Amino acid sequence: MKINRNTMFVKKPLRERDTLKIINIGEEKYEEAVRLSEYAFQYTVAEEQVQERIEQMKKHHHLIGIVEEDQLIAKLHFLPLEIFLNGKKIKMGGIAGVATYPEYRRNGYVKGMLTHILKSMREDGYTISMLHPFSVAFYRKFGWELFTDQLTVTMKNTDLKFQQEASEKVQRYSNSVAVSELKAIYEQYGKKFNGMLVRSDDWWKKIVKDKHVAIYTNQAKQLNGYFTYVVKDKKMKVEEFVALNGEARRGLWNYICQHDSMIDELEMILEEREPLLFSLDEPRVKRELTPYFMTRIVDVEAFLHQYRFNWQDDEETVLQITDAYAPWNNQTFLLKDGEITVMNKSQREEKRASTLCLSINALAAILFGYKRPENLMEIGEVSGDDAAIDAFEKLVPHESPFFYDFF
Repeated sequence: MKINRNTMFVKKPLRERDTLKIINIGEEKYEEAVRLSEYAFQYTVAEEQVQERIEQMKKHHHLIGIVEEDQLIAKLHFLPLEIFLNGKKIKMGGIAGVATYPEYRRNGYVKGMLTHILKSMREDGYTISMLHPFSVAFYRKFGWELFTDQLTVTMKNTDLKFQQEASEKVQRYSNSVAVSELKAIYEQYGKKFNGMLVRSDDWWKKIVKDKHVAIYTNQAKQLNGYFTYVVKDKKMKVEEFVALNGEARRGLWNYICQHDSMIDELEMILEEREPLLFSLDEPRVKRELTPYFMTRIVDVEAFLHQYRFNWQDDEETVLQITDAYAPWNNQTFLLKDGEITVMNKSQREEKRASTLCLSINALAAILFGYKRPENLMEIGEVSGDDAAIDAFEKLVPHESPFFYDFF
């Protein structure tokens, strides 16, 4: 069915006894989903790209939503994905494209879809969900929390100073790079961080589409780093910079410096602690650090069993979790000697004095490494005594979160 871009929907009054009916959205309504995204997010998809969008949705998305009088009026896209956490892969439910036409807003449709997908994810074994927020405050209310920042660095061509020469070479590719080679480098890098996406071959093809890729190879023919970039209008934009060691870092940086006569400006998206910046002749370049992606623990008990704690002999941590939109998480957990136990009422009373109280949001920020327990206690996001906080500090490993992707 051809959808008119200018189709108008007339809102019917919501009666108090109306039941919110959330359904799976079939492929016959995917074009309507594209049009709803266009309206809600204020962009236009060229007609020749609409079918490509639909095909991508068929392959990678599952849609739920609300239909009224055979018109799609609200929707949510679910993406079955994986991330790296503590160096291993776990299932992650991506949320994207959450939208409602304005005449249907404030009827609880988004709340209904989010609570519906939380239940579905739990049933399907997803312990973690992620999304990119249009509003942090809005999604915090539903239990998603920030877990990573994005660092954008801007330099002038006069900042491009060559460093010690690396021993081998950088090979440039344009629309012809072998995805398997990039994947091997990226996965070694990604395992160092909490939250990095596990990318499929199709995802990689989207990453490198219409971009140049530079790969560093050492004398032993090992691939040790890459970056993806575009050069346009005297500006180079590096969208990913991944170096596995110092030699690769220098080699890739020197390749960027080879563009000094071609560009006036360099923009790079980097991991916040990337050591390249410290090595610059003049490190005082423009840096913009922006809160970026959000995560949510879908099933606390299952997630705690997946997590790799720094277990301490003869020490225990008691966590009382509150979760307004996933009530199965409203539990108190005892973490001791490598075991995780859901506590009953009498056990909770016995351990009340040493219990740490925190929201589902705070728990995610801590376990992903975005904030430490002491940090959140200082601002009232965690409550408990000092000894309990000290024990929790020891229990949580000092690992960094990072996320390069978008959906």
